[in-house]
Amino acid sequence: MKKFLTDDFLLHTKTAKTLYHDFAKQMPIIDYHCHLSPKEIAENRQFENITKIWLDGDHYKWRAMRTNGISEYYCTGMASDYEKFMKWAETVPQTMRNPLYHWTHLELKKFFDIEKILNPQTAEEIYEECNEKLALPEFTTRGILKRMKVEVVCTTDDPTDSLEYHQLLSEEDFGTKVLPTFRPDKALNIENIAQFNAYLDKLEQASGMEIRKFKHLQEVLQDRIDFFHSLGCRLSDHGLETIYAEDFKESEIKEIFRTAREGKEVKGKEALKYKSAVLLFLGERYAERGWVQQFHLGAMRNNNSRMLEMLGPDTGFDSIGDFSIAKPLSRFLDSLDKNDRLAKTIIYNLHPKDNEVVATMLGNFNDGSVRGKIQFGSGWWFLDQKDGMEKQMNALSNMGLLSCFVGMLTDSRSFLSYSRHEYFRRILCNLLGNDVENGELPSDIDTLGQMVQNICYYNAKEYFSF
Repeated sequence: MKKFLTDDFLLHTKTAKTLYHDFAKQMPIIDYHCHLSPKEIAENRQFENITKIWLDGDHYKWRAMRTNGISEYYCTGMASDYEKFMKWAETVPQTMRNPLYHWTHLELKKFFDIEKILNPQTAEEIYEECNEKLALPEFTTRGILKRMKVEVVCTTDDPTDSLEYHQLLSEEDFGTKVLPTFRPDKALNIENIAQFNAYLDKLEQASGMEIRKFKHLQEVLQDRIDFFHSLGCRLSDHGLETIYAEDFKESEIKEIFRTAREGKEVKGKEALKYKSAVLLFLGERYAERGWVQQFHLGAMRNNNSRMLEMLGPDTGFDSIGDFSIAKPLSRFLDSLDKNDRLAKTIIYNLHPKDNEVVATMLGNFNDGSVRGKIQFGSGWWFLDQKDGMEKQMNALSNMGLLSCFVGMLTDSRSFLSYSRHEYFRRILCNLLGNDVENGELPSDIDTLGQMVQNICYYNAKEYFSF
């Protein structure tokens, strides 16, 4: 019987251990998609206790706690930080075989050198030990990024954002670049007419430009893209149920937009045409700027209307949706490609049934101009665990070139989530190591080691051109 969470955790062969310890382990991190706070980095925040850095905002943990019968009072409610931590410790033993169990103990070991198992019996001791270390001067947001060898962090930012903290960070050099990512989803969400118009009003204020016509919206989005670009932004990101690629006429979009700005409802086909027009416009602008566009597809969000009203979005009530993505994705990419306006693109799917769909779609639009121009994004959200990542890499290997993969990202609001890169690297090395040990790949450690380092770091460094 093997011991839990040793240095060879998840590494089941000699080759896997060599690939991880000699090649993957020491590589820096390019975190090209996350939800970290630029304010907390700019202010070099030091967290008051382990609950603040570990549980606040973590809907993964809240979801598990609710499932375990823990009241909302201890998740997002008014319980003390100590009480919230103790309820999480009560839940942890029940998360065995959920990735949270691995992540929890990897983070305790990686950041706090704690190898104890978290449970109600060890909780108070671990709480105090973590808090003692969090009080050390090196345990700030910037200190964590330095410790984890994070070279680049790309946050997720709305077009209305002033980017004031990115401006402050651009004037400093502490070893990590912190760059914005353009996330204009709210400009597409025309179905909720009140929220849509309120958002456009906010966009007017941010840009200082009027938005009464569709061409005004285009001008404002272009202006905001230029502003983001001036502060180092080189990526966009969209979180969509599916890609929108309806046929439309310019006159139709003008009329749909006028109707919306008058406060009248826009639904069905008209809404899809509007979304398609905006998405196509943005895709062309991204290509002009040389950006990478990212599409996170397939989440069914805000399923619990009662909790949405109580807590708002992104609090743990989303799930995998069953949307058709193949045809619209093909049409969208083709519309851009035929006009030579297809930017470098990363596609993430949330439904595992779409793995092979996405993996085969890449080859249709890789044109030799850029190595791995169209990327199959790493296992995302409900799929960023061992099984999901293995399936994603197997699909990519079978249908494309794993060697061109730009690798893992954090996609988290927690500064302790950088252990997920270690998790991914161990899984990658074990996958390749198994093939070598089974005689399915040659024992060419130098070639495989270079491949591992490329996937962990060099491919992303080249692809994003930071």
